[in-house]
Amino acid sequence: MDIGWVILVFVLATVGTAALGLASKWVDRKVTARIQWRVGPPWYQPLADVAKLLGKETLVPATARRWTFLMAPVVGFAGIAVAAAILWSTTLFRTGFVGDLIVVVYLFTMPSLAIIMGGLSSGNPVAVLGASREMKLVFAYELPFILALVTVIIQAGGTLRLNGVLEHQAAHGMIVGSLSGVIAFAVAILCGQAKLGLVPFDIPEAETEIMAGPFTEYSGAPLAVFYLMKAVLLATVGVFLITVFWGGIREGWPGLWSAAVYVLILTLFVLIRNTNPRLRIDQAVKFFWFGLTPIAIVGVVLAVLGL
Repeated sequence: MDIGWVILVFVLATVGTAALGLASKWVDRKVTARIQWRVGPPWYQPLADVAKLLGKETLVPATARRWTFLMAPVVGFAGIAVAAAILWSTTLFRTGFVGDLIVVVYLFTMPSLAIIMGGLSSGNPVAVLGASREMKLVFAYELPFILALVTVIIQAGGTLRLNGVLEHQAAHGMIVGSLSGVIAFAVAILCGQAKLGLVPFDIPEAETEIMAGPFTEYSGAPLAVFYLMKAVLLATVGVFLITVFWGGIREGWPGLWSAAVYVLILTLFVLIRNTNPRLRIDQAVKFFWFGLTPIAIVGVVLAVLGL
C-alpha cells in the first residue's frame, strides 16, 4: 500500500474517530444529566473543553520525570489512533493484514499504559495510587476480554484477521446471533466499561477519593490529549465490538443498522454507568477473575461445541 494512502487513512480515521468520540461523550453527559434532572451541556461542550485546555498553561511538577510525564498522553493517544485507523481501513476498505486482531487488542492497552506512565512519573502520591489501581484493573479485565475474543476466533474458524471475522459473519451470520456470541458480547461490554474507566470501574480516578488519580498533576495541552484519547477510545471500542460481533460497519442503507448498533452499545455503557456504584479495586478484581472469567470460559466451550 502506498505510504501516502496510509497517512491519509490514519489522519482521516483519527479525526473522524475523535469527532465521533466527542459526540459520544456529549451523549453520555447529556443522558447522565437528564437522569439526574439536570439540563446538561450543549452539543459543542466536549470540543469547547478540549479547546479551553489547549489554551491553558502546562504545569510540570518539580518532582516529575519531565519527558515521561509529558510524553505519556502522546503515547496513549497515538496507540489508540493507530487502532482506530486499522479498524476503519479493515471494515471499509478490507485492507487488513495477518494478525491485525492481535495488534488491535495490543493497541487497546496503550491508553492504560499511558495513564500508568503518567501517574507514576508525576511524583504525586495520589497519582501514583491511581496508577497502581489502573495497573490492577488492567490485569483484572484483560483475561475475560481475551477469552471473549477467543470465542469469536473459534467461531470464525480460527482466523486472527479482522477480515476473516467479517467474511465469516457475512457468510454465516453475526457472531452475536449464537449463544456463545451473546455470552462473549456481554463479557466484552463489561470489560469495555473497565477499559473506558467508566462507573463502576472508574477506580483509578475516583474523584471523591483521590481527586483525579493519575491525572491530578496534569493541565493544559497534555490533559487535553488525555481527554481526546478517552474520546477516541470510547468510539474505537464501539467500532471494534461492532466489527467482531455485529458484522462490521456497512455502507449504504445497512449503515443505518451499524449506526443503530453503535447507539445500542453507547446506551449500554451509559446505563451501566448511571445504575451502579463505584467498586473497590479488590471487588473489581474478584468480579472479573471469579465472576466474568468463568462465564467467558463457558462461552469458549459453547463455541467449541458449535453453539
